[in-house]
This record gives sequence, C-alpha cells and structure tokens, in this order.
Amino acid sequence: MNALLLAAAVATTTASDMPQDYTHLIPLSVAGKPSVVQLQLPREAYLNARSASLNDLRVFDAHGTPQAFALRQPDAASSTTHRALPVRIFPLMAERPDAPLAGLEVSTATDGRVLSVRLPAQQGTPSASRTQERLAGLVLDLRQEGLPEPPTVDALHFTLPPGRQTYTGQVWLEASDDLKRWEAVGVAELSWLANASDETLANDKLEFPARPMRYARLSWRSGEPLPFAAISAQAPVHRLAATPVESLLLPAQPGRDPRDLQYSKPAGVTPLGVGLQVDSGNMVLPAMLGSYVEVRRTGQFRFEPAVRTTFYRLEQDGKTRFSGDIAVPVWIGERWVLRFDQPPPVKPALRISWQPATLVFVAGGTPPYTLAVGRDKAAPAARDIGEVAPGFTPAELRTLERATAGAAQEQLAALANAAKRASADNSAAQNRLVILWGVLVLGVAVVAGMVWRLLRQGGAGST
Repeated sequence: MNALLLAAAVATTTASDMPQDYTHLIPLSVAGKPSVVQLQLPREAYLNARSASLNDLRVFDAHGTPQAFALRQPDAASSTTHRALPVRIFPLMAERPDAPLAGLEVSTATDGRVLSVRLPAQQGTPSASRTQERLAGLVLDLRQEGLPEPPTVDALHFTLPPGRQTYTGQVWLEASDDLKRWEAVGVAELSWLANASDETLANDKLEFPARPMRYARLSWRSGEPLPFAAISAQAPVHRLAATPVESLLLPAQPGRDPRDLQYSKPAGVTPLGVGLQVDSGNMVLPAMLGSYVEVRRTGQFRFEPAVRTTFYRLEQDGKTRFSGDIAVPVWIGERWVLRFDQPPPVKPALRISWQPATLVFVAGGTPPYTLAVGRDKAAPAARDIGEVAPGFTPAELRTLERATAGAAQEQLAALANAAKRASADNSAAQNRLVILWGVLVLGVAVVAGMVWRLLRQGGAGST
C-alpha cells in the first residue's frame, strides 16, 4: 500500500505542465516593464477551454516558466462628466469695491426667481456719489427653469468680457437658499495670461465639493471686481461604463424528437443570457430549454426542462420587436435542447453572451509571455488576487498596464494527445463496465452455489 501511495505521489509530482501540453497558445504583448499586468480574457480562451471553471488556463514566460495569475470579474467603472448650466448674474454696485455685501435688497417672483438685487443705500450719501458706484460683487441665480429643486454643482466656469485677454483676481464664493443666510463654499485665484501670439493660459474655474446650490454670491479679496461676460455652473453627471460582453451563435442540430433542436456550448463559457437568433419574418415560438438525461434502467433518454419562455420576432407599424435574452441554470451542462410546442419551421441559431473575466498576472519572468489553454482534467492554477497583486486597491487594479493578446495558435500534437486521452478514457470506462458486470455475474454465481449447498444439506438432514 505504501508503495502504491509513493508511486502516485511521484506521478503527481512529475506530471508535465508546459506550453506544449495545451491545445492552444495565445501570445501576449506587454509594453514596458510593469510588475503586474492585466488582460481581458480573449474570446479564444473561452472557446478552447476544457473546463467551465477555466482550470486549464496558464501563463508562461519565454522559458516555459508558469507565472502567477488571478481571475477577477471586471468592476463597473464609473465616469464623471459635466453639464454646463446657465446662470443669471446680478451685479452689486457700491461706492467702494470693498464695501460689505450684507443686507441685500432682493426682489423675487412668486416662483423664487430673482428679479433684482442691490445693496442698501447708505444714509447721508449724496446722490452725486450714487452715480459713481462701482462693481463690488455678483449674485448668481442658479435655479433652472421647470425644476423645483436646486441643481447639484461642483464648479463655476467664468468667461472674460469681450476685448479682455488678461486678468487676475481672488474670488470668494458663498451659497444661500434664501438670499439672507450665507455659507462660505470656496475660493479660487482666477487668472488669464496671454502672449504675443494670442495664446492664452487660463485658470477659469472655481471648484468645490459637489452640493445643491440655489443662489451664490461672489466677492473679491484681491484684484479688480470684473463683470464677467458669462458664468456657467458645472453639474457633475455620473455614469457607469458598460462592462464588456462577448457573444456567440450556436448552430442548431436535430434533436431526438421532431420538436427538438440541440445546441453544443463551449465548455469554458458560462452564459449570462441566451436568446434565439431570428433574423426575418414574424414568429412566435413558445419553447422549453433543457437537456437530455439518460435513464439508467432502460438506457433511453428523456427531456429534462429547465426554463420555459417564448421567443419572438414581430414587425408592427414599421418597428421590429424581439424577445430578450433569458438566464440559464448552470446544471443543464454543455449540450442544450430546445423543445418547441410544434416542430419549428426554421432552425435558428442560439445566441449566448458572457462577460469576459480579467486576468491579472505577475510579469516576473522573461518576456514574451504566452497564455495557454485547452487541457483535459487540468488542476486549477488561478490564485487569489491578494497573492498576485498584494496591497493593490480596486482603483489601482483598474489602471494596471494592459497586455495585448495575439491570434490563438493551435498545437496539433496537443490536440492529437487530447483525442488519444479521450479515447483511452472511453476504453477504460468500457473496461470498467465489463469488469463490473463480470464481478456481478460471479457474485450471483457464488450466491447461487451457496444456496444450492444449503438446500442439499437441508435435504440430507431430513432424510
């Protein structure tokens, strides 16, 4: 027994795991010398994998040395853009540009829209001085027509007046909901610099943490107060980037029943959705998706349904309506069967879609690197992401250097070996079945012999 265990251990230890052991090799190109690289798992890897869990994936360097790698589902990356919102500007005039901007006299419409804003008149101020008032600040009405709530903004963008090419000033921003109580929000050093070639370098934004803002007030701490030609509020718009999706059309094959169509799915693909590819005509096809299951007692096959749905394509009023994709349980295996209520008039292809995983590997060997795939009964080699990129945050993982995959290359010797192994496994299975039946028959014969002997002994005793 110990000798058998030792032999099994030695066989396991010395099992070959080299690029030539896999049916397909995909060359990888890596720019620069990054330590950790990511790759969207190419379509060819899924089509040629022999395991639903992608256990037969490997990354090798130029010397055939395996590289540590991990598989992870891509995060839904978000992107932020900005939408410019118009702002209504109301100048605040005073005798001095540094006059306090408190106690505003405001006239508003019934919907809260500002009609006019001015500073209160100073007592004892002669009327001649009132005509020499200068700009002291700006009040902004950010309310958008037709929207009851104030917009959420995170910046103001300024445009110089016509004919003005240079300017520098420090602007303070305050916000309010009622034009009475003001809260400091941010400050910015606005500047526009121009050279003799009319090239301009501008810092024309005042940025701050995103917040709802109904009214704003601008005042100057340095520089000349300026009546800007336009001010726009920048409203952030957050969007989730679409995750990559691959798709494949599976051709239809006749089933065991006239109502059935069979489809063979690649072993490495775990579909997110399944749909029927009907390209023309008006069709409504109720069907059940499932698989054939062998009945051991009779050796016959019965249909085991998993999902019932209705596929359709209808043209109505110049528009075409399609049935959407459906989810499929994993347990139905790799050979699927569509059973229709009636024998189908056409044999449409079955469309499957999946989300390719991201492969992250350590570029610690000698380039170039190769992705190998396609080996029966391969042991899993993927590791946890913490063992491949320790200490990396999700944001850092998303920005890793990306490798580029080339065209997949078939290895005919590996394909032939895979076919031989499959034939040998089939022969071994048949031999085991023959041995099992032989043992069973022998056991029945032994039991029959024992019964016969007991019967004889009983007969002799009675005599």
